[in-house]
Amino acid sequence: MTRFVQPGPALRDPYTADPQLRGWLDRLLGEDGHAAAGQRLSDLAAEVLGPLREAHHDAETHPPTLTRFDAWGQRIERVDTSAGWQAQRAAAARHAVVALPYLPDARDTWGPGARVVQHALLHLWGPESATFSCPVAMADGAAALLARTGAQGEWLARLTATDPAVAVTSGQWMTESQGGSDIARSTTTAAPDGSGGWVLTGDKWFCSAIDSAMAVALARPEGAAAGSRTLVPFLVPRYAADGRAPAPGLQVLRLKDKLGTRAVPTGEVRLDGVPAFPLTDPAEPGLAAMMTLVVVTRLHNAAAAAGGMRRGLEYALAYAAERTVAGGLLADNPLHRATLGGLAVDAAGAFALAAHGFALLGRAEHGDRDAAAELRLAAPLAKLTTGRLAVASASEYLECFGGAGYVEDTGIPRLLRDAQVLPIWEGTTNVLSVDVLRALATGDGARPVLNRLTAATDAATHRLPGVAEALATAAGRLAADLATAAADPRNPRVVAGARELALRLGHALTAALLLEHAAWAAERGEERPALLASLWILRRLGNADISADLHAGFDQLV
Repeated sequence: MTRFVQPGPALRDPYTADPQLRGWLDRLLGEDGHAAAGQRLSDLAAEVLGPLREAHHDAETHPPTLTRFDAWGQRIERVDTSAGWQAQRAAAARHAVVALPYLPDARDTWGPGARVVQHALLHLWGPESATFSCPVAMADGAAALLARTGAQGEWLARLTATDPAVAVTSGQWMTESQGGSDIARSTTTAAPDGSGGWVLTGDKWFCSAIDSAMAVALARPEGAAAGSRTLVPFLVPRYAADGRAPAPGLQVLRLKDKLGTRAVPTGEVRLDGVPAFPLTDPAEPGLAAMMTLVVVTRLHNAAAAAGGMRRGLEYALAYAAERTVAGGLLADNPLHRATLGGLAVDAAGAFALAAHGFALLGRAEHGDRDAAAELRLAAPLAKLTTGRLAVASASEYLECFGGAGYVEDTGIPRLLRDAQVLPIWEGTTNVLSVDVLRALATGDGARPVLNRLTAATDAATHRLPGVAEALATAAGRLAADLATAAADPRNPRVVAGARELALRLGHALTAALLLEHAAWAAERGEERPALLASLWILRRLGNADISADLHAGFDQLV
């Protein structure tokens, strides 16, 4: 008897096979700007298809270990990681995944668009990085903070180095067991050491990438008032001057046993008089400066969600093209086509949000005040919306593989395990929803997003009248609800509805972004972006059943 063997899903080139990525690069960078990035993106895509996939698998199957003492009882706090993890570390430096926006030649070539190119690198590499994208996100956030404050320039140089022998990553030590996201309850203190320096004392509960050479930690200087605003960011060297022994007074109590992101060494840390460097004036509230880091890491979180959704779609499409069901290919089944088509629409929406966030970040860093005002709201919206989409999509991807999607050695279950962290890292959906309420009541509030939505609705009226009606109806109701929330953001009814309001606003912003791109693409004779925008709006804002349209438009969508 001949045993049946099902071919596994093959991965297409993630750069050349992604029309949305290439189209957005053309629009945001111009064709010349995109061409200038082409070789860099092609080189990374080639590694993703080969050695980085192998490194990814090695890191996932050989999780990190902690050795607290050597054979003679000396405390060493050594975290050992796999060769695959080290290969990802080197690749991140070589391909300038962190460094690109800080490199003078990149800023000369693309200006604010250097962040757009960085997002493209993350989109290609993140899903095959064994979640090394996590320390990359924190390193980028730390670099942005150091660049803003002008502190610790030697560490900034190492965070943005492209030589793997020089480059380092950063941790982000904020949460404590008694508070979690409620950082106002932080008890870690900072005190002068008597010789002009500072030392930190306290416990940090969830410290990702604990093997990083440094971390940014929040602490309350002695004598500072209670609350979150008076916390100050400190740079904590992870190791002593020799680069091997732990920093004096630093203990890694344990590594976390997590649902997913298993290749990332996440520790619980005790600080007992650990030397640290303040990144802002310790006599002044420092949380506002820390938000520079948080905005960057939230956008990286959105990029990880969008990249993972696109990669999961690629695997599901490849499997459907090989798997035979009821006498025909799964890819020809109308119901499965509608399922995959819906996933393609969601992946496109997530990409639009993440790409927009990075474009705004680049402009804000170059002094564009309008971009900075929109980013205040767009960053939490992008993070919370894509996080929810990523988990729902990952669950569907597993189901697309049937039983094979539930078997560990196929690698498919990891898609769901790793996606589940995305609504949790950098603030849960509820935490981000409350942040959205705060943004609505301060500064420009929702005006930048509503203006974008109005312009998109006007454009759709001429090109997609049926879609424009659904968009206008949803936008009108949303504007009224946003005004109510902004007027009294602490009202219990407003707070209770914050999640639904934030998700609706995120979906509406996505609709506007997809329509903007569709209008641009139409001038080039491209129809796919308009189909994606239409189906997103009809389903997410109009609550319509678009199954038949997904089936009919399947080949164009995917």
